[in-house]
Amino acid sequence: MVTADANLFLEDKPREECGVMGIYAPGREVARLTFFGLYALQHRGQEGAGIVTCDGRRAYSHKGAGLVSQVFNEQNLSPLTGHLAIGHNRYSTTGGTHLRNVQPYLIETIHGPLGLAHNGNLTNALQLREMLLRRGVGLSSTTDTEMMTQILAAPVEIWQQNGLTVIDEEDGWIPRIRAMMQIVDGAYSLTILTNNAIYAVRDPRGLRPLSLGKLPEGHVIASETCAFGTIGAEYIRYVEPGEIVRIDANGVTSFKGAEPQQRALCVFEYVYFARPDSMLDGQVIHRVRQNMGRRLAEESPADVDIVVGVPDSATPAAIGYSLQSGIPFSEGLTKNRYIGRTFIQPDDGLRKQGIHLKFNALTSNLQGKRVALVDDSIVRGNTAGPLVQLIRDGGATEVHVRVSSPPVRHPCFMGVDMATYRELIAHKLDVDAICERIGADSLDYLSLPGMLGAISDTTGFSNSFCTACFSGEYPLNIPEWLFESDRSKLQFEGIWDA
Repeated sequence: MVTADANLFLEDKPREECGVMGIYAPGREVARLTFFGLYALQHRGQEGAGIVTCDGRRAYSHKGAGLVSQVFNEQNLSPLTGHLAIGHNRYSTTGGTHLRNVQPYLIETIHGPLGLAHNGNLTNALQLREMLLRRGVGLSSTTDTEMMTQILAAPVEIWQQNGLTVIDEEDGWIPRIRAMMQIVDGAYSLTILTNNAIYAVRDPRGLRPLSLGKLPEGHVIASETCAFGTIGAEYIRYVEPGEIVRIDANGVTSFKGAEPQQRALCVFEYVYFARPDSMLDGQVIHRVRQNMGRRLAEESPADVDIVVGVPDSATPAAIGYSLQSGIPFSEGLTKNRYIGRTFIQPDDGLRKQGIHLKFNALTSNLQGKRVALVDDSIVRGNTAGPLVQLIRDGGATEVHVRVSSPPVRHPCFMGVDMATYRELIAHKLDVDAICERIGADSLDYLSLPGMLGAISDTTGFSNSFCTACFSGEYPLNIPEWLFESDRSKLQFEGIWDA
């Protein structure tokens, strides 16, 4: 099913990465648990979803394009039997929006079934693809995820030719995963399914989140802790950078997969991606975002009557701004929460409505007021102007925009659609010019030190985040061809798809 995405013209946010799940729970309907877990992670990807299960002998799979509720029903969930499962919500990073690129991947190997789901992006995917094709490995998709699946299943000879040793130990998958971690680079949080175990793997920098939880009958892995509460699981801890976690009949076993490097969790998890009820670094995201709003009020006060947040993602920051400044928080915008994925392309008349399809102004709260409009980020700048005008049309006399993160000036090459250099408004214009472009009375952003300080105050972690989209300082070497390719983010569909 090919669908139209209303967000293409309604959103000015980085597109979500992906969500992954893994469950080992004998005696439970793991496909059903995974379905509801993916439902809780739906915000991380809306282009496709899939589930793979295994009963110890055979593996079963179903996946498709669209939302979780559109891909799965009672008829296609019932055949997904077994006590092991992995699941995936997709937003395309490497590879285009095609059904063949929907995860998890499932192949048969000499060691039994192998399934893999991946959140992230490999920066050396082009070299890995060439390596596999030269060695006669056929690939059916354009994703780096399929490459990792094939690398794990590769004969020992391929590893030896690359200077790596794979020993068939009691668990032959552990050395294979370790060897794979030596030749792939970039961001990856993985859930891997075999005939008797679920594995969780996180890259040595910890660029993408991954957490471990406990069910009464087993254990669960998920990109975010919000999935645990949905299925009755209890949060235990996050998977460490460079760690391999195995879940099987013996419980949970941890292995060192790769030497941990400088921690570089994507800071946009705090700014926008993660659900507000999820936990990162032991703190609920909502509290961290409130603290960012407090810092913003300290750095960039505004002489206004009310504080209004852009719902829903900027609401916590707006509350923090209000609490710190003492200026009342008020709802100035109401959101149509069901327009985000309409799957119906609007006609030209509706398209001209633009932001009105998603937001309406609460005129009774705005009439005659000077407004501080708090947003969490401005990326392309294509909705900030219409939002400011919507507030003015609602009766506001002044609109002062405050952003609870720094200007986004650089694209992401680690699995986030952060737009291209040509599209990023803060790469092309300074703050004053952006303010004029969006028609605000004033515009201020939270500084990079202020944002990191707000996170550090609540989590205790500092200088351990990837801030490349703000600072241009990438935590790993980015191949030059990625910058040269229209100075854009990874666009393999243009290289591999005819």
